[in-house]
This record gives sequence, structure tokens and C-alpha cells, in this order.
Amino acid sequence: MSEASLVQIESRGAVRILRLNYPAKRNALSLELRAELIEAVRDAMAAKAVRALVLTGNGGAFCAGGDISSMQAVGGVAGRQRLASLHELVRLLLAGPKPVIAAVEGYAYGAGMSLALLCDQVVAARDAKFCCSFNKVGLMPDMAALWTVPQRVDGGWAKRLLILAEEIDGETALRIGLADQVAEPGGALDAALALAGRFAALAPLPIAFTKAVLARGPQPLEALLAQEADGQALLFNSADFAAGRDAFLAKRKPQFRGC
Repeated sequence: MSEASLVQIESRGAVRILRLNYPAKRNALSLELRAELIEAVRDAMAAKAVRALVLTGNGGAFCAGGDISSMQAVGGVAGRQRLASLHELVRLLLAGPKPVIAAVEGYAYGAGMSLALLCDQVVAARDAKFCCSFNKVGLMPDMAALWTVPQRVDGGWAKRLLILAEEIDGETALRIGLADQVAEPGGALDAALALAGRFAALAPLPIAFTKAVLARGPQPLEALLAQEADGQALLFNSADFAAGRDAFLAKRKPQFRGC
């Protein structure tokens, strides 16, 4: 890992760890950090040896949100262009073929909370701090928080988080469904790595197909059944299905190769 990199990259077996590394601003999403993160996620999603990703932050914080100091002259066309790269990151994490686990310590504020919720699982330290703080600077939630938050919490909590910008800790996040698992302070990364290892042991093609369907959100039954038929027909022809079927019949653990 390079200490100078704004996103530090480490591989542990089939799991790729991406660490936001801008501790001076609690890993706020500067334009430079954002560009490095998009490139790192894109590379991990394309790497055959990578089966799962863990996203975390250095310096005791996950991500404090957008870098407000870079938000000068961002109205109109410039604002849309600024969001275009963020939306690329949204699509990579939500609809990308590999599971992503967020390991949240400290602050997950504004776009940092949005970033955590783009992950398939959120592991939070008990004392982590979540806040969808956009409204505190006169903005509406972005990075798909208006899509992810209502999928995780009920309507009342969605409005408290998205409109009131209420801060909650990791324990509350777990209780209301915003987080999926809590860990003791300092233990979120280890817990996320253990969870990522479970995902990495599974056949990667079904995970990719399932994430692609889920990323489309609620849809009419017939549209979903058509996707199910298309995807399952392809998976029936995969080497991993043959390996899984034969291992099941032989009562042994399958070895999946992603093909």
C-alpha cells in the first residue's frame, strides 16, 4: 500500500480492501479521492481473483461526506457534471458483480453515509456516527440516498434521516435496519472481513446476476420472472453449477471458479 494514495488497496486472499486515506478531512470525498475510488472499485470489479470488496476509512472515520471546500461554482451544468462521476460510483457499487461490505468506524456523514449504504452489507462500530447531513448545508441527499435509505428503514425513519438529518449511532443503525451488523469500536474491519470471506466462498456468477436484478429495485412480477428465466438458463450451463451440483450429491464442499 502507498501511504500517499488517497485510496489504499490491499488484497487478502479473494477479498480486496479499499481504504479511504484522507484523514486530515476525515476522508471527505475530494475530487481527487473520488477519482481514485472510482478507479479502484472499477479495477476490483473487473479482477477475476477478487470475489468480494471491503470499503473502509483510515484515521478513525469512514467518510465525513463531500469536500465542501471544493464546492465553488458548482451550479447548473457544473453541478450536473460533478454528480456524473458520483453516479458512476453509485452504479459500480450497487449493480457491480461483486459483493461490497462497508466497515464503518467514526463518522459516516452526508455522502459518507450514502457511500456506506451503496454497499451490500454495512458493518458498523457501536459508536459509529451516521448522519445524512446534506440539509445542514442547504442540499438534498445525493449518491442515491433517496433510493437506499427507504429500502432499509421505514417511512418515518427515512424522513428523520433524510430531512431532519438526525445523527444516529451504530446501535441505532442496527436496530432500525440502516446497518446489518455491529462490532465493538475498532472491530468493524475485522468483522467486515469475516463477512466478506463468507461471500467470497460462494459462486460469483449467481451473486453478479442477483445484484443486477436487485439494483433495478421493485418491478412488475412478469419483468422479474423474465430476468429470472434468462439468468437461470445461463447459470444452468455454468461450470460452477456443475461443480456445486456434483459436490452436493457427493456431500463435499464445492470449489467455485467463477465460470
